[in-house]
This record gives sequence, C-alpha cells and structure tokens, in this order.
Amino acid sequence: MTHNPIRPWRDIERRKSRVIHVGKVPIGGDSPIAVQTMTNTLTSDAAATIKQVQACAEAGADIVRVSVPDVESSAALKEIVAESTVPIVADIHFHYKRAIEAAEAGAACLRINPGNIGKPERVRDVIKAARDHGCSIRIGVNAGSLEKHLLDKYGEPCPDAMVESGLEHIRILQDNDFHEFKISVKASDVFMTAAAYQQLADATDAPIHLGVTEAGGLVSGTIKSAIGLGNLLWSGIGDTIRVSLSADPVEEVKVGFEILKSLGLRHRGVNIISCPSCARQGFDVIKTVETLEKRLEHIKTPMSLSIIGCVVNGPGEALMTDVGFTGGGAGSGMVYLAGAQSHKLSNDEMIEHIIGQVEERAKIIDAEIATQEAAEG
Repeated sequence: MTHNPIRPWRDIERRKSRVIHVGKVPIGGDSPIAVQTMTNTLTSDAAATIKQVQACAEAGADIVRVSVPDVESSAALKEIVAESTVPIVADIHFHYKRAIEAAEAGAACLRINPGNIGKPERVRDVIKAARDHGCSIRIGVNAGSLEKHLLDKYGEPCPDAMVESGLEHIRILQDNDFHEFKISVKASDVFMTAAAYQQLADATDAPIHLGVTEAGGLVSGTIKSAIGLGNLLWSGIGDTIRVSLSADPVEEVKVGFEILKSLGLRHRGVNIISCPSCARQGFDVIKTVETLEKRLEHIKTPMSLSIIGCVVNGPGEALMTDVGFTGGGAGSGMVYLAGAQSHKLSNDEMIEHIIGQVEERAKIIDAEIATQEAAEG
C-alpha cells in the first residue's frame, strides 16, 4: 500500500501489558497506542465542551479527558458523555465525590491523583463507583503532588518516590479486586519522567499512560514531549499518550499522532516529507507545504507525500512515497505516483493537482485495506 515500508531495523518490540478498556477503546497488549487530549473549556459549559470534544475527535483523538472540579461540572458531564463519539475520562482532584458523580454520569474512566484524592477509604468508595458503573481507572501520579510521607522519605520528588506512590495505589485497587486500571507517573522534567516510567514498566504489567506533564507551549512543549515520549515509545513503553501543551487541545492530538507516526507506531493521515528549502528550490516549498497541510487535513487514510524543491534528493524521496512532487524544471516539476515517475506538471497547477492525486491515492489505499480486512476475517 504505502511506499514507506517498515524495515526490520525500525521494528519496536512493545512491552507486554495486560489489556483494559476505556469505553470501547482497548488499552494495552497489542492494541494501537491511543492518543488522548484534555479539554480546556469550563466543563460546566456543556455546549462549549462538547464542541471542543468533537473537534478533538475529528483530529483523531481516541479518548478525551475533561476536568470535573465542581458539582456544576458533574451535572454537565452526563450531557457531554451522551454527545461524545469518543470515550470521556473524568479528571478528579481533591473531591472524591466528584469521581462518584462522574461514574454515575457515564464517564468511561476516572483519573484520580493518589496524592490528593484523600484517605484510602475514599479511594475505596471511588473503586466501588467505578465497578458499579463499568468505569476503568487511571492512577495519575504527578511529581508535583506526591504524598507527604514519600516527600519526607525521599526529601524531594524523584523517580523512586513516584513509582512507590503508584505501586501503593495499585495495591489498593488490587486489594479491592479491581484490575481495570492504567497508570502514569508524570513530571515536567524529561529525565525524571523517563526514569520513573522505566522503573514502573519493570514493576507492573498494568497498561501505561505516557505524558510529560506541563510540558510548555506549542513549540517548546512539542520538543520536550517528542524527546521524552519518543524515547520511551522507542524502547517499547507506553500504551496511551497525552501531549500536554499550553495550546489548543487539537494541537495536542496532532503532535501525539506525529510522534507515533515518526516511530511507525500509528498511521493516520498524510505524512508530508518536505525539504527545508534553499536557493536550489524550483518553487516556494514552505508556502506550498503550509497550504497542503491545511488542505489535506480531511484525509484520514495513512499515506505519504513528498514535496521537494529540487532534484538533489527529490527523486529518491519520491520513490518511497505514495505521491511526490519534485521541482527543478523551468517553472515545472515532476509528479511521482506510487513510487514511480509519472508526468511533468506546471508549478502553477501544483497545489490543486497534488490534492487531487492524494485524494485518488487515498481511495485506492482504502480499498486495499478493506480487501485485506475482509480476507483476514
């Protein structure tokens, strides 16, 4: 199908974890690594939150988390869940009763932070609500909100303290015969995050939710997340991810998919391979790529597109992509289809023609995928 094949030296052997479900989305085992994000609207404003959930789902989010800080948010959650096409995770801090209300409202998963949810008996009440209403639970350990006894023991937030916190709360769930849980150990420091997750991966078979918490703005947070999450994913750790950015949640979804796509772990939409441009370019590469990224957002089919300004690397890149355009002629370039040289094209006609070729190629790939799925079962 796509002309960007996985090579043996690119294979990633994922850590073996057991499978749980967040609504209908399987997490762990050989299931696709799920991409999550979190709304930043007031949850009590159901209409605004539903609109944002829908935008995130359209961008590819498998799961969306919403904060439930007060009674008004709990009241709105039922409507949000009913309107959402993806499972909703209720984010709970401090008030265990909000978790119970969220389970009753139909949340698919409850995210609780063991450092601030309260006494063990309150956690047990949350467990009962989750069991009664078919919710899974995410144990969300955060370096910024560790329990006092662990801070006293270790002196400061550190990977050992984070993992010990997580394992303590795993035991509470298991002691209550509850096993539908995943776990995260997040920090804003990339090194602390990576070390904690590496220890955690060896200590439990629970599915792992990856994230570098409070990573920063769109550019800095993307880089920090790509380094931290990318290295963990490359080593096989991680069953679901959330990229935490001070940006539109849709951007978190896009970055999450780009990280997974770069490692060959998920394939969704058009992967554009483009040069940074230089004096050799035969057309405005930067403007062209910006336009194509926007115009091709509707394509969900996994495929590759190369946009290269000159013939130095252009032909070689085009041989490995589904659709390609290489500049270098006097006001024209060469179009490649399915890895083969096809026809010349004027630069003036490039945008619309490439969009048409991508859409046609997407139909072919979709048909091939459907045929393969039918043959398999």
